[in-house]
Amino acid sequence: MKLESGGLGASSMADGSSRGIGPIILLGSPGAGKGTQAKRIAERYGIPQISTGDLLRDNVQRHTPLGLQAKDVMARGELVPDELIYDMVAQRLRQVDCDPGFVLDGFPRTPAQAGWLDAFLENEFFDNRDRPGRCTPIVIRIDVDYNQLLHRLTGRRTCLANGHIYNVYLQPPRVPDTCDLDGSRLVTRDDDRDEVIRERLTAYEVQTKPVAEYYERQGRLVSVNGDLPVDEVTELIRLVIEGHRAARADSF
Repeated sequence: MKLESGGLGASSMADGSSRGIGPIILLGSPGAGKGTQAKRIAERYGIPQISTGDLLRDNVQRHTPLGLQAKDVMARGELVPDELIYDMVAQRLRQVDCDPGFVLDGFPRTPAQAGWLDAFLENEFFDNRDRPGRCTPIVIRIDVDYNQLLHRLTGRRTCLANGHIYNVYLQPPRVPDTCDLDGSRLVTRDDDRDEVIRERLTAYEVQTKPVAEYYERQGRLVSVNGDLPVDEVTELIRLVIEGHRAARADSF
């Protein structure tokens, strides 16, 4: 199912209630706006935003047993194995602030991870009537046109002094190559270069797109038009969440 804008007024994500909504999974390619929308969902519903990147950094910084294992793996130039990621995600989702729900940003990244997550939620949430968040995840994919993604990612410029971010296509500075706020020079970061961006998008298509197909085959995927302005995308996502919550309430 795909949702488009139908003249909806953008509503703030700040006025939501804290009633349990269960797990929310956000999917989308680099530049689709997952991080922005995940933050808005978390703020509206008072639930944690969880990303595996943040979990990994937190465990490494706190020198947890899992973090120390991951640090050793990364020091060898290897990818952190799924088993370590699973353990970090499981520990985080068992914390009490996840009971009403949570939003996963950037996880799962593969069908195998999606299968693990389904099994974990089935065992930890759905069969446990003491946990208010027990319900199937809301899976939302933010779809953005490929050329739009290139504009969003390759057009990004960062000021050398304080890291202020512009986009030469969408939010250009008043003076080319110069930060409006502090007058410092704007540069293109290495990971914002065209060849790097194209590699990232190709990697997404190969590695992560099958996750959407995994959920689509089960009839659990809802797509929203990410080409729209940010506030309109937020409104579409809100409608998906509220519709899912209303359907769940009717089933009880």
